[in-house]
Amino acid sequence: MDDFSPEAGDIKYVWEKSRFCFLYDLIRYDYHFEEDQSETVFRLITHWIDNNPVNCGPNWKCSQEIALRILNWTFALHYYRKSPTLNQRLLDKILCSIYDQMWHVVSNIRFSQVALKNNHLLTEALGLYTVGLLMPFLPRAMQWRNKGKFIFETEVCEQIARDGTFLQFSMNYHRVVIQLMTWGIRLSERNGDRLCDTVYSRAKASLIFLRTCQVNINGRLPNYGHNDGALFFPLSERSFGDFRPQMMALANVLGRDLDYREGNWNEESVWLTGGRSKSLSKMCPRRISSFPIGGYHIIRDTGTLTFLRCGKYDTRPFQADNNHLDIWINGRNILRDAGTWLYNADQESMRYFSGTRGHNTIMIGDFDQMQKRHRFIWTHWITNAKGKVGSSGNEYWIEAEFEGFRHLGKGIVHKRRVVKKVGQLHWVVEDYVQNVPKGAPIRQLWHPDEAFDNDFTIRATDEHGNEIPQIIESGWYSKMYGEREECKMVVFETLGHYVRTVIVGH
Repeated sequence: MDDFSPEAGDIKYVWEKSRFCFLYDLIRYDYHFEEDQSETVFRLITHWIDNNPVNCGPNWKCSQEIALRILNWTFALHYYRKSPTLNQRLLDKILCSIYDQMWHVVSNIRFSQVALKNNHLLTEALGLYTVGLLMPFLPRAMQWRNKGKFIFETEVCEQIARDGTFLQFSMNYHRVVIQLMTWGIRLSERNGDRLCDTVYSRAKASLIFLRTCQVNINGRLPNYGHNDGALFFPLSERSFGDFRPQMMALANVLGRDLDYREGNWNEESVWLTGGRSKSLSKMCPRRISSFPIGGYHIIRDTGTLTFLRCGKYDTRPFQADNNHLDIWINGRNILRDAGTWLYNADQESMRYFSGTRGHNTIMIGDFDQMQKRHRFIWTHWITNAKGKVGSSGNEYWIEAEFEGFRHLGKGIVHKRRVVKKVGQLHWVVEDYVQNVPKGAPIRQLWHPDEAFDNDFTIRATDEHGNEIPQIIESGWYSKMYGEREECKMVVFETLGHYVRTVIVGH
């Protein structure tokens, strides 16, 4: 069965409802308004069982989707465990389906261990651990529990680096892992089966990294990396873009205070941690931070967030976007990442959103930093990259460089220096590209928000101080998966090797 059939469309839209994430809306409605939703919940679960025979159809194709579905069913079973709707016959039917589905997961988990060592494998491992722990009466439950726990612990330690960055280089996928770790840590503690210390240290490091990249006023993070709209356990009223509910829940599990103001983002914490009484250690982001393993560099200054990523790849890269620069002012993303849009799009659109053109960085001609092959495959990986952040006088600065464009020639290096004046809406961006092939232009790309021209000016000069005229091109912006809107892209193009750009607020 083809995941990406042009005729059938995007399989994610088939999978999405079968994840049963909507159960949390029903359960939360039940709790807050005291209107029993058990009949609706179990009717929908049994309807799925009756219409999705074992190992038949798209909903049996992906082990992560199966594991996620079982996690959500398990939450519902726990909430309605004393409901008169949940009679023995109904419970047996659901448990038999859970067993069949987890048997599928454990029978195919070797594939994920080899080919999908990312949030897919973590979800599958947590599913095995949860079912094995909470349903010990099922055949092979102890084996599933031990296997799931071992894989989950191992993969958390391997997929999350010591500096808290995540190997998928995606803010939204990192949030998925945040939720999985919250579930896993809390479940293991409640059942006297504590996860290893390294899981706790990686969880804490993840929170430090994400909190450093987070905008205070609305809880958002740069729309950086693949964003397929995943939010597995929606247990609050906050919008999809607000990361505070999920981060606060994990922080509460770890006994940390993320220095958030009071708000309704704490509901997820109450559901998953029960308002645990712990002495909380405050975790405040620094003014300037570098996360060298992941290649992220951040400046936080008087309501602004300046975010740059420049990193190397030891595992499969997802986007060709090194030296991408994101700028936020009081919760507004004035220079932004184009987003993701769709995984099952035409090749031109796929290349735009995952390629260099969809980011605020440098292209050489029409070439990406790495060479695109198939849908999710890049060749000529960037393996040499570094960066640092610092301050001097009344300025903060980021310096980063990488060697790329290897499909064009050897020794092509893009160096970027970003200077932010302290307390001012003033940035200077200097780009220098070494060993550009003769006759090839360098193109500095910017993706401003809709009202940028009303509030900011952006001008560029070359190495001789000559002004480079703006070229306005048409681009795309995708705030949410499956949605896109046409937008303006500003380009500064030169046959030289240097571009100096000044961005100033009016």
